[in-house]
Amino acid sequence: MLHLDDIASHDELFDWTGRLLSEVITPLGHGETAHYAVYDWHARRFGPSRALPPAPVILLEGVGAGRRALRPHLAGLLWMELPPEESWARGRSRDGAELREFWEGWVAAEQRHFAEDPSRPFADLLVRQCQKGYAITNGPAGTVGPDRGITQGDDPSAMC
Repeated sequence: MLHLDDIASHDELFDWTGRLLSEVITPLGHGETAHYAVYDWHARRFGPSRALPPAPVILLEGVGAGRRALRPHLAGLLWMELPPEESWARGRSRDGAELREFWEGWVAAEQRHFAEDPSRPFADLLVRQCQKGYAITNGPAGTVGPDRGITQGDDPSAMC
C-alpha cells in the first residue's frame, strides 16, 4: 500500500503527480521495485527513501488517487463515501494542534482539487463505513446514461 500522505508535502499538496509517476508507477509498470522519499509532516521535509516492491495488487490510498492523470494506470477506483466535514474532522483529530494551520489551507486546497479534477464520478465502487463494517455498492463509472446522472451530491447515508 502507498499512502499519498507519504508523497504529498506542504509545498506540493496536489503537485506530486509527476514524481509519483516517475518514482512509483513507471518502475512498478516495468515489474521493478519503486523507491520514493516519505514526507514527514511535522519536520516539514522528506525523509529516507522507501522501497515498494511490485505486487499483483497495490493500493494507492488518499485524496487525489483518482485524479485524471492517474486513472489510466488504475485497475479500479474505490471512493470512500464520507461527508467532507467528517473527513476533515478525522484528519484534524489525527494530526492534533501542531498541524492546525495546515488544515486551514488543506480544506480550500482539497475543494479546489475536486472542483477541477473530480474523482467520484469515475469510481468503480463506493465504500461507506457503517456501524458494523462497510457497505460497498457500484460506483458511477460505467453506469452513466439517460436514466442515471452523476453528481457530487448523491446521498451517502442511503448506503447503510
